Amino acid sequence: MKITKQEVQHVAELARLEIDEADVDKFARTLADILEHAESLSRVDTADVPSTAHAVEISNAFRQDVVAKHLENEDALGNAPESEAGSFVVPKVIE
Repeated sequence: MKITKQEVQHVAELARLEIDEADVDKFARTLADILEHAESLSRVDTADVPSTAHAVEISNAFRQDVVAKHLENEDALGNAPESEAGSFVVPKVIE
């Protein structure tokens, strides 16, 4: 696929990029190569290839959800700089 200098300059303008006039031809060739490769990928037969969300299989690293004894309120507040009525006291951030 042929990319013109005007198309390269237009895309550069849309992306707010400054491209030297000397580099416009190089970018036109590079973009043409990229589009040609993308076009070749569209011709690959993928009829028997199952859909995937990831290229490699992944799994969650979650631990088992086990019921355990909860932390007592006094223990949770034990190292708090300030507490009041069983709650942490924090600086006011919204007025």
